[in-house]
Formats: sequence, structure tokens, C-alpha cells
Amino acid sequence: MAKLGFIGLGVMGGNMVARLLEKGHTVTGYNRTRSKAQWLIEKGMEFADSPKAVAATSDVTFSMVTNAAALAAVTEGTDGLLAGIGPGKFYIDMSTVSPDASRALAAKVRVKGADMVDAPVSGSVITLQQGKLSVMVGGRKETFEHLKPLLLDIGPKVTHVGDNGLALSMKIAVNLNLQVQMMGFSEGVLLAEKSGIPREVAVDVLTHSAVASPMIQYRGPFVLQQPEEAWFDVNMMQKDMLLAIEMGRKLNVPVLTTALSNEFLTAARAMGWEKQDFAVVFHVLARMSGIEK
Repeated sequence: MAKLGFIGLGVMGGNMVARLLEKGHTVTGYNRTRSKAQWLIEKGMEFADSPKAVAATSDVTFSMVTNAAALAAVTEGTDGLLAGIGPGKFYIDMSTVSPDASRALAAKVRVKGADMVDAPVSGSVITLQQGKLSVMVGGRKETFEHLKPLLLDIGPKVTHVGDNGLALSMKIAVNLNLQVQMMGFSEGVLLAEKSGIPREVAVDVLTHSAVASPMIQYRGPFVLQQPEEAWFDVNMMQKDMLLAIEMGRKLNVPVLTTALSNEFLTAARAMGWEKQDFAVVFHVLARMSGIEK
């Protein structure tokens, strides 16, 4: 088996490493805060002191970080991934950043004699743990075919969508729907509640109705009680919405519902809820509706 590396051991990245370890892979990991990786070390993951060290000791290195700035922090500089990667190695970035930024990074990786694909995912920590995660991949077809078995150890649906950067275009197209759907769900719950139907009943009916996408089924109950740790917080969701708005501007695609829905994330941040799961936009709308204070 190839030696694997993983940079970024947050909620999603950490659970991906756990799955890879369960599949029998050898994994070397790095996270800015080592204490968050302790549970993986106890499962058998080796810990490296820099992204460079991870890439230098691995045949295939994964990364999953929060945004473009975080990606630059782990790839650039004397301790970055680019300083450790070399000929014959592969890099799979699963972060959600702009397609242009990913393509620029792929070009730098190829200068080193290695190759890179962008491989963002659709799903949450629950779908990951249940083995239902979907992976989109952008990059050379032959590289995709080489790496596909590894990605199938993370999730059962792995799709090559085209050249570098296009998986990120697809991911952004997916994620704008999360916020838009959450807004529609929230409006439906609040209309029912103000009509006299208990909130719990409205949530139960809607999450078992024709509108209940997998996202609504998982996240709909969050309007009743937020999770202890956000699956995908307001700041992360807004980052993706702004990427969608930027793409729409560049490609001359009006993204009207995206732009409007994004403003509720701004309102959530103004209310001090930026670290809450983005389902908290329900409570923004509930305040506007006079139901909550």
C-alpha cells in the first residue's frame, strides 16, 4: 500500500484519516494544533512536525483546510508541502477554494515533478462516518484513475468531472444549494409555526416530505437544537457563497437566490453566531418574524 499523508485534521479531515486507518493504510498527519490529532495518534497515525515532512515521507498527500489563506500556509514556505513533494508523488487537495487558486497550485506541484488533483467532497461528518460521502475530482484522467481506489476508501461515490479546478466549480455549485435550501426550509417551518403548528411538528413533517433532501434530513433538526460542534459554520458557508457569487459574476450567470441567501449569513455573523452551524440562519429569520428575540 502507498504511504499516505494528511494535512489538516479538523472534523472532516480527522474522520477521513480515521477511515483510511481502518482500511489498513499507513498515514502520517499534520495539524497546526497537535492536541486535536491526539485521538488519531492513538489509532496509529504518525504525526509529523510540518507539511513538508508529511509530503517528504508520503507517496500520496491529502490536505483539507478551511480556505485559500490556510492552503497557502500549508503549501508555501520552507516548511510547506511544496518544499517536501517530489517526482512521482501525488497530491490530493480536498479544500474548498477558488478554481483559479487550485489550478495555480497544481502548476507549482507539477514543476516539482509530482501531480495534483482537486477533490472536494459533498456531505457532512455524519455521511462520512456512515460511508456515504461523495467525492468530485478535477485533474488528469490518468492521475484520477491511479488515485481512485484511495478515494473510494473515503467515500463510495467518486466522480471525475474534468480538468484541474473543475471539481471545485462543481463543489461550489453544490454548496450554494445548501444555504438556499436551508432558507426555504426555515421559511416553511416559520410559516407553519406562526399558523399555530408546533415547531417540532413542522420540522418532523418537512423532514419526511417530498422536499426533504439528505441535507434537510440531517440539518433540519438543528433548528430545534444546534449541535455541540458545528458541522459547517457560518463563516465557512459564507466563504463558499461568496465563491459562488464570484463565479456567477465571471461566468455571467445570475445567482439571485444565492446572493439573497448570503445576506442572512451576514446577519448571523452580526448577531455573534459565526461559529454556529449555518442552520442558525433559521433563528435570524425567526427574529425577523417576531417569534424569537
